[in-house]
Amino acid sequence: MNKAFFGAFLAIFLCISSSTAYAAQNQIKIDGVAIATDAKPQMKNKRTMVPLRVISESLGASVEWSDSEIILAKSDMKVKLAVNKSTAEKNGQKIPLDVKPYLKNNNIYVPLRFIAETFGCNVNYSNFAVTINTEPLFINGVQVKALQQEYHMIMGGVVQQIHGNAYNKAIYNIFAKNKGEKVEAPENYSWRLTIDTPGSYYKNAQYDFLDQKGKSLARFDVYSLIQSFPSEVLIGYPKFLIHDVSKDEWYLFSDSAAKSINQLINNATNNGFLKVISNTVA
Repeated sequence: MNKAFFGAFLAIFLCISSSTAYAAQNQIKIDGVAIATDAKPQMKNKRTMVPLRVISESLGASVEWSDSEIILAKSDMKVKLAVNKSTAEKNGQKIPLDVKPYLKNNNIYVPLRFIAETFGCNVNYSNFAVTINTEPLFINGVQVKALQQEYHMIMGGVVQQIHGNAYNKAIYNIFAKNKGEKVEAPENYSWRLTIDTPGSYYKNAQYDFLDQKGKSLARFDVYSLIQSFPSEVLIGYPKFLIHDVSKDEWYLFSDSAAKSINQLINNATNNGFLKVISNTVA
């Protein structure tokens, strides 16, 4: 190998190694999952600053703008903050910020310490590499590893898993807190949409909370009323039902709760927490 070729090879190798190290240093990991985002951690006034939306969503919160304020909401928690304002508000209580939030490349950046205090999680940062760990979900004393969702289309179906403690806990809480009145099982319910009997229900999706070995600890199936009949025929039939399969109990459910679950799964998909296990949709 001549000297010129060796020098060129060494330069390329060092460049690749440097790029790989830089990428690793600028990662944000939550519960071991590297978040899918181009918004990287930054330093300002000797404080680590992180992108607000992607991290808040990955910790199970919704993020909305209202006038000039950003509002984070999760369960009974509501946080308000604003760009270039040195305080935030959590459930009415003022929170001082080490560094004022700022806007850069269409991302709001906040101090990492604010994320830790707001969501009660453990954080670690070194050379711009940010690691956030949250408390796992336990069902009957057993730790949940993943949430598995299955849904069917006209031809085929999809099985996918969410690996992220905050997502799993948020979705489980929606099921637990939004069970309505207990009801009898409907006479007709199925994955199929071609049922011709009024009062038939279609299974939108099933959700299994899996332990470390892949065994289901709890399962919830969400059903919607098939509305291919005149509205007067369907009077008295609730639009949504939930089947707690583990207990074989049926409850009323709501459209808003179902939409909240879909939004969390959409966020998990966008932020890199969802893995498709199988897809047979034609």
